[in-house]
Amino acid sequence: MTTTSGIRKRVSVYGKTREEVRQKITELQSQENQGIPVPDTNMRLEEYLVYWLATVVKVHRRPKTYQGYESVVRVHIVPGLGRKKIRTLRAAEVRTWLAGVASECQCCKHGWDKERREPECCAAGDCCKTLLSRRMVQSIHAVLRNALQNAVREELIVRNVAQLVQVPTPAYDTGKGLRVAEARLLLRESSTDRFHALYVLALVMGLRRGELLGLRWDAVDLERETLTVERALQRVSGELKLVMPKTASSIRTVPLPPLVVKALTEHRERQAQERASAGMDWKEHGLVFTSRVGTPLEPDNLRRSWYPLRKRLGLDLRFHDLRHSAVSLLLDLGVPPHIVRQIVGHSDIGVTMKIYAHASLDEQRKALGKLGDALS
Repeated sequence: MTTTSGIRKRVSVYGKTREEVRQKITELQSQENQGIPVPDTNMRLEEYLVYWLATVVKVHRRPKTYQGYESVVRVHIVPGLGRKKIRTLRAAEVRTWLAGVASECQCCKHGWDKERREPECCAAGDCCKTLLSRRMVQSIHAVLRNALQNAVREELIVRNVAQLVQVPTPAYDTGKGLRVAEARLLLRESSTDRFHALYVLALVMGLRRGELLGLRWDAVDLERETLTVERALQRVSGELKLVMPKTASSIRTVPLPPLVVKALTEHRERQAQERASAGMDWKEHGLVFTSRVGTPLEPDNLRRSWYPLRKRLGLDLRFHDLRHSAVSLLLDLGVPPHIVRQIVGHSDIGVTMKIYAHASLDEQRKALGKLGDALS
């Protein structure tokens, strides 16, 4: 047989019965006839995943993506499948492993209850059944599938057995959207907040949290009334870093309406006052939204401003739902979906319409009312 390194070598197959051996020989002969080389590596899955993370994911993917993949590999894949040989891994083994991952109590696995001063559940003999979400199980499966697909491209294995395993599709919650009256109230209530301009950009332009916190003044042109999204702020490996936005379509230049120009102009004046007050303590980073001494704003610390504001308004709303509100409000005003997609930087117009489908009950009611009037 011809191997992936281009040399010919004798290949041995084993089986419990003659029929099983015969099937394996027939499969190898078929691959040889099709010009498919036989992998000549005997590495374990754990060894391959270390190689894949270092040479493929870390080089070609965003830092946050690498961090997530590395965590999934270390916590979930290696403990379950790490010792399996990559070329002999079977779909049945992956299916059994995934079923175990989905049904395993995470509190028992990680010893969370043992770390408490007084055990409350698993360590006390009463398992709390804290399971991974369906979305997380799907993500774990996706990481393994992507890794093995790269092994196929490098001709280390003949087929991707993870693709043969199906996992339940999770239900994605697109969140809630604000109506016009609620949006006006939010902007009015936040008018004295030091992050008022941030809320305006989130609600009118649909910028993501990381895009807002990574926005630099040199990307804002108040005279031409444009804004360019080209960076996002994320915490990666314990450090705040400016990284590329989520997708290629997230890099965009958009026009600024007067409401946003006014908010940014006032914010720049407020920041100049904070810079003067801080004096020598000010650390200039060129960012639009910063701490009171000019340093990048911790993404999670935005909650200190957002949570009290939404509580005053009586809204059960995530910050990211302001982005969803921008989409639904623009579409409600009759803006074409492809324009809305460009404004908010969605990678696919299907994402834009999916958010609108969940948030446009009023528009559906109007449409059905018109149909009812026509039929009656």
